[in-house]
Amino acid sequence: MTLWTQKPINGVLLDITGVLYESGNGGGNAINGSISAVLELNKLGIPVRFCTNETQCTRRKLVKKLHELGFSMEESHVFPPIPAMCKILKKRGLRPHTLVSSAAMEDFSEIDCSNPNCVVVGDATTELSYDNLNRAFQMLIAMENPILFSLGKGKYYKDAGELCLDVGCYMKALEYACDIEAEVVGKPSSNFFNAALEDMGVDASETVMIGDDVVNDVGGAQTCGMRGVLVRTGKFRPQDEQHSQVTPDGIVDNLAQAVKLIIESKN
Repeated sequence: MTLWTQKPINGVLLDITGVLYESGNGGGNAINGSISAVLELNKLGIPVRFCTNETQCTRRKLVKKLHELGFSMEESHVFPPIPAMCKILKKRGLRPHTLVSSAAMEDFSEIDCSNPNCVVVGDATTELSYDNLNRAFQMLIAMENPILFSLGKGKYYKDAGELCLDVGCYMKALEYACDIEAEVVGKPSSNFFNAALEDMGVDASETVMIGDDVVNDVGGAQTCGMRGVLVRTGKFRPQDEQHSQVTPDGIVDNLAQAVKLIIESKN
């Protein structure tokens, strides 16, 4: 039995960047076959949710870009970290100092950021200067009970054909400097994956996560009881197939191939 037939697949989680499209100038380009692959899943009646650690823009702008590339999905079916982060901040009465892209701050519009009692770090890219990172450090080190949130913990991502440092690197710097452990909101957090599963109403054992990050997509999904499939697109590197800590349940050339196998398992 293969991963496609050992248990029915009744739910699919998809990473976005590197699985649906390759980022780059002009908003990037859809990966060959990915638009039709999403449509095929919808035709099958399989619920699909899009789990991303994208924090360089708002969810609204991200979905708008995907629609412009030719994809069809509801905004509520896209799960980026910031909306989940805002729920946590409200629930715990926390006021953040945010080290994120200015383009993403619209999603923090309902959050009180005055007199911060925690720090939130995300994909600030060009705004993640030494001064701004040092300011976040100074905030944390001055707190009696420092709280650091990281919107994901990736090591690197691919942008315009090049690998770039991801938020996890800066998270680790702040952890080391302040002798604290960050709370991760986003992949590979179990709470983040479970929120998408709950929204679909599908059990983890009947769900597959398809992504280009062997640790945060595949490994994170497996920790939650899902199957994790690695695609050879996006930031994939050949050595990911022999990772020392994570063994994918399946490896495919692209999303289209994965969906073809899902369809065949249903017939």
